[in-house]
Amino acid sequence: MPNITPIIRVNELLSISDDPNLRLFDARTGPDAKKNYLQKHLKNAAFVDLNSDLAAIDNPKFGGRHPLPKFLDFLNTLGRLGIERDSHVVIYDDKNGANAAARFWWMLRAVGHSKVQVLNGGLQAAESQNYPLSSGNDSYPETAYASEYEDWQLPQIWIEDIRKASQNSDAVIVDVRESQRYEGISEPIDLVAGHIPNAQNLPFSNNLDIKGFFRSPEELRTLYAVLFENHPKEKITFHCGSGVTACHSLLALDYAGFEIPNLYVGSWSEWSRNEL
Repeated sequence: MPNITPIIRVNELLSISDDPNLRLFDARTGPDAKKNYLQKHLKNAAFVDLNSDLAAIDNPKFGGRHPLPKFLDFLNTLGRLGIERDSHVVIYDDKNGANAAARFWWMLRAVGHSKVQVLNGGLQAAESQNYPLSSGNDSYPETAYASEYEDWQLPQIWIEDIRKASQNSDAVIVDVRESQRYEGISEPIDLVAGHIPNAQNLPFSNNLDIKGFFRSPEELRTLYAVLFENHPKEKITFHCGSGVTACHSLLALDYAGFEIPNLYVGSWSEWSRNEL
């Protein structure tokens, strides 16, 4: 399978829009996500649901608000969505790729699927550049997705590891939430405001330019170089509120040419329910 950049531009997507191997997905979130998708989405895009397709929601005290589903359950989801091992998957959302599009990208990469990209600028960019739109429900014929692996292939750590890292000066914990949430000034989602001890704040918004597009690989490499110059990736962990937006920064790191470091999926939503 050819090496491809994790980011795809609107004009590049348009050039392959008739490829029968393309699988395009709308991963927007929010209470009206499906309703808004049915009203308007990119032509041929199928809907993927963060809560039911990309997470196994239970008690946020154990795994956070968006814990990963079981590996085999996710493979079944990929088959139901019509994805095969050689499918070219492109994902977008309505938050510049900063939400479930990046999470879906990480999950696909974590099952060994390398031909997957996130649309730069998301739905807004595609609309502004006159990408063909559709309404109603689009889908692809179901398949049986067969991974060569039996478990997630990208590095993760869990709350026990974060407890140790929070007391280890050699560990790097990166919180990608907005600074006001990190600083404990406001918390619009979880029960308690604040941050994990020893965590530093590098908001995911730094990955984007003022127009909402990913910064160039060179700019991103400069932004994150200090982390990787001084620490091996095994010592670096990214997290957010519930393990979704952190994937945006992991996507940016991959785009910049870094190896993908640890993801703490439970993130602040799990930590704040156990350690405070």
